[in-house]
This record gives sequence, C-alpha cells and structure tokens, in this order.
Amino acid sequence: MNKLSLEKQTEIIKVLCEGNSIRSTARITDTAINTVVKLLREVGAACLDYQDKAMVNLTCKKLQCDEIWSFVYSKAKNVPEEKQGKFGYGDVWTFTAIDADTKLVPCWLVGQRNLEHASIFVDSLKARLANRVQLTTDGHKMYLEAVEKAFGAEVDYAMLVKLYGPEPEQEKRYSPAQCIGAEKKVIQGKPETKDISTSYVERQNLTMRMNMRRFTRLTNGFSKKLENHIYALALYFMHYNFARPHKSLANPYPRTPAMASGISDHIWSVEEIVKLVSK
Repeated sequence: MNKLSLEKQTEIIKVLCEGNSIRSTARITDTAINTVVKLLREVGAACLDYQDKAMVNLTCKKLQCDEIWSFVYSKAKNVPEEKQGKFGYGDVWTFTAIDADTKLVPCWLVGQRNLEHASIFVDSLKARLANRVQLTTDGHKMYLEAVEKAFGAEVDYAMLVKLYGPEPEQEKRYSPAQCIGAEKKVIQGKPETKDISTSYVERQNLTMRMNMRRFTRLTNGFSKKLENHIYALALYFMHYNFARPHKSLANPYPRTPAMASGISDHIWSVEEIVKLVSK
C-alpha cells in the first residue's frame, strides 16, 4: 500500500466500515477494486491480531452467545461438485458473544454450525475471561457439550429455547415461522432468571446484517473467498468495539464498548485502525 497515502487508506476503510461492498467502495473512492481488496486484507489481518491480544482478562458478568448464517463463494446449492463438503464453500456461520452490560463483542469465530466449531468458539471465550460469568445461548444442542467442556462447573449457564408456530403457507422461502414463546432452561449454576436472554446478541446479529453486505439476505455482495470474509469481520468488530460509540453507553459521556470494558481509554479514529498495519 505504499502508493496510497494514509488519508486515502483511511477514506477507503471508512467507506468499508459504513457497510459498502468492495465494488461500491472502489467507485466511491475512485480506487481500483484490487487495491481495495488488498487494503482490506492488510487492515483486517492487523485488526485480527490486535483484538486477539487486547481481549484478555475481561471482567464481563453477563454474556450472550449466538450464531449468524452467511455464505461464501456461492449458495450451498450452487457449489460445484468438486468443492462440495469443503469448508469455505457454501454455508458458513459466525459465532458471536456479547457482554450485556458493556456491549463488547469479546469473541467471534467463523466456522460451521457443529460441535467442533462451537467448542473452539466457547474455549476461546473462556480463555478471555477473568472471572465467573452468567452465560445464555439459544437451545442448539451443540452448546451443551461445548460449554460443559470449556467451563465445567465454573459458569452460571442457561438456555433460551424459542418456540415457533407452523411455517407460513405463502412465501415459505423468505418468511420465518412466527415465534410464539420462549422457555428459559437453567443448565448449570445459579443464573439470574431476569438476565436469561439473547436479545442483545440477536440485535448485534441484525447490526451485522445492516452493516455488511456479506450478511444481507438475498445479496450479491457475498465474499468469494473465506479469508476475505474473515478479514471483513475483523475490521467490522474492530470498528464496532473501539471506534463506534454505543448509544446505550452515552452516560456520563460517549463511550465505545472497549472503553466501557476498560481495554481502551478513548474513541478510536479510523486512521488509528489503519495505522495498526505498520505496528
């Protein structure tokens, strides 16, 4: 990126952080598509490394976990025969965790929706915590073994199992079944009933869909390579955690989730994020 000034690099990353696709970013900033991709990869890798080192000894108290669907290369039904069954082609899932108090996303993982990747995700989450937490997940069975393996008895764990009505008769393809209720199940320890919720992490998943074309349903802005998908997520979470003040944290002054968690003392600028590449 020697040919691009810091100002130009910052402009490109800022446009990407606002949810634009690679092609629209190239048009808006009058930059070649390959240049945008190269910068995304370099800044994304730097963000990935920085967050891995910064998210340690966290004093979170109430965590919520969930997973969000997307796809890479093509929809699963369109994956060529020679690539079928290979991770990185077709469906991919992003596991996310959020602290209900500070809105920090301390851990995320791109993988498949199975026990293997759920275990890797929960193990990573446990390693970043400094104390016992209350944890809530949805009712997917993979979390039962993953949480037991990572935390043992050192967690207050509950599941929020949602109950759905029948599938809609029309527009079945895009209309989800109506949620008619939810059941709170205590799995381990003594979680506070009032805090058994996945609302914050589900809202975070919606924010991801709104801020990254890769996660928009019926999109043509999907990642063609798994690596680029991961770098885009690393940039998104870096910007979300460190550079974007959260409305719920405005009192007594505007703060980012990282500030509320004590791992940052100021609101980062996009230029600071870009400068991570040279550190």
